[in-house]
Amino acid sequence: MIRGEKTGLRARHENDVPVLHSELYDDVATRSRADSRPWRPIPPGSGHSPFAATGPSDEAACFSVVELESQELAGEALLWGIDTHNRTAHIGIALRPTFRGRGLSVDVLHTLCEYGFAVRGLQRLQIETLTDNTPMLAAATRVGFIREGTLRRSAWVYGAYADEAVLGLLANDWTPASINSHRELSDVHRH
Repeated sequence: MIRGEKTGLRARHENDVPVLHSELYDDVATRSRADSRPWRPIPPGSGHSPFAATGPSDEAACFSVVELESQELAGEALLWGIDTHNRTAHIGIALRPTFRGRGLSVDVLHTLCEYGFAVRGLQRLQIETLTDNTPMLAAATRVGFIREGTLRRSAWVYGAYADEAVLGLLANDWTPASINSHRELSDVHRH
């Protein structure tokens, strides 16, 4: 498990799949905002769930997010579209409804960056999200992602086109969470 301050990223367990499928996939309106692929009815136990546990892959790293304090499954996180030649990847996270609004997204993003930059040796991580996804935009900005542009009407979301924001973070611009904690402590001691 890769640990942040509030969350841990671990391999997907079989018993995670029905919970993630029920709470993150079967909510069609929310899932349509989170995935560019069209929603299709998938029976939970069919093995076709997007959350199905799979073996290691060079193109994607899929994690289950665990809240460290409660040890409960909080959601999913992934690096996808990993390009080992250009050393880039895309980030995706989805938290279960009861875990939203707790500030966990920032910690999950920090931990994914640690995995991408420190463990995988990538040089760029990218997030694409709808421009009205204020919580994700705020969390990404807190981690250091820079908004690089807007893809106008690029996402078909439940009956209408929506704009997407593209945010990027380079390894050279990344500040590990442990350094942020030390800086915050230093700032507190200076005042």
